[in-house]
Amino acid sequence: MDSEFIKVTHDGGVGTLTIDRPARFNSLDVQTARDLRKAGLQLARDSAVRCLVLRGTNGIFCSGADLKYIRAGGALKDLGYLTPEARGTKPGPGAIFKQILEYLHSTISELRRAPKPVIAAVDGVAAAGGMGLSMCCDLVVASERSIFEYAYFKTALCGAESSTFFLPKLVGLRRAMDLAFLNPRVTAREGKELGLVSQVFSDETFDAEVSSLAQRLASGPTASYAAAKRLMNEAAGVDRLDFHLDRELEALEQSADSADFAEGLEAFFSKRAPHFSGK
Repeated sequence: MDSEFIKVTHDGGVGTLTIDRPARFNSLDVQTARDLRKAGLQLARDSAVRCLVLRGTNGIFCSGADLKYIRAGGALKDLGYLTPEARGTKPGPGAIFKQILEYLHSTISELRRAPKPVIAAVDGVAAAGGMGLSMCCDLVVASERSIFEYAYFKTALCGAESSTFFLPKLVGLRRAMDLAFLNPRVTAREGKELGLVSQVFSDETFDAEVSSLAQRLASGPTASYAAAKRLMNEAAGVDRLDFHLDRELEALEQSADSADFAEGLEAFFSKRAPHFSGK
């Protein structure tokens, strides 16, 4: 399945899903999130695909939900059913986020349950929802130039896209708080030390290394990988992921409708420091 911004390719037993929307920093509006879910579901459930690779383009993995789209009020073709013409009301930011995240959270759940190895190939920036999308994968490989950033608090959002679920599981509660509240830009090497990244490859050899790793996994014992993944998910409490994703969506919808988000959004696009009131 190909769409305007979501590309799918096959190479033997490897299926690659690429977010290709560089003009918007590989962020997701409703249509792109919907297409990502469809492609992710197809690859996750296709038995001929024995390893799934998720990646971005142009030095960007993914930057989460499309803030420019949300600031503009979304698109009627995507959101009309949320605001019936009889009511004549315009959806707020929370409703638009909710529609994007319902598709994205479903994708995350599918990737986590997929009975095969799933690799996040991060070459560049993985911020906010992009960081969450990488963390939900089984393996995260990153190029030297890659950067990971929690970023939600820049616009007064609380976090979603599995970020508040996987971050403390991967790095521990104290470090998770540090990464969220202090928001450092974490390099690929630092990410490996923290437990966010499995392997780091040079920028020059990144594509070849990702291909080699994916082919190696695709030629492995897929059924055994699937059983081990299921057992490790159970041991780590990942069976609660869907419940937590619902909680994230609810909390982020509320924070997106706050005065602080309105201020954070305007400050973000005005390239100035926000002035938050705590409301």
